[in-house]
Amino acid sequence: MAKTSAIERNKKREHLAKQYKARRDALKAKIKDRSVPEEERFDAVLKLAELPRNSSRVRIHNRCELTGRPRGNYRKFKLSRVMLRDLASAGQIPGMVKSSW
Repeated sequence: MAKTSAIERNKKREHLAKQYKARRDALKAKIKDRSVPEEERFDAVLKLAELPRNSSRVRIHNRCELTGRPRGNYRKFKLSRVMLRDLASAGQIPGMVKSSW
């Protein structure tokens, strides 16, 4: 089990990313738009830099939903490789069978 503080920090980042998504997208669109005057684009860069760092989507780390393990995660299942194997062996994931030969 991962540290509770690390899990909560990641949840906070997810919340902030969702909260600031519209603002970040608007500022980024303004920065990329070449028809906008250079001064306004520069102001948009400064405003983007003022936003909280943790509101950026790239700072969110994929973690296992059950254990909070930060490494070895399958995006499709939102589980770590360890829990995926345990649940598959127990038959709790529909359609997944442990292979043997």
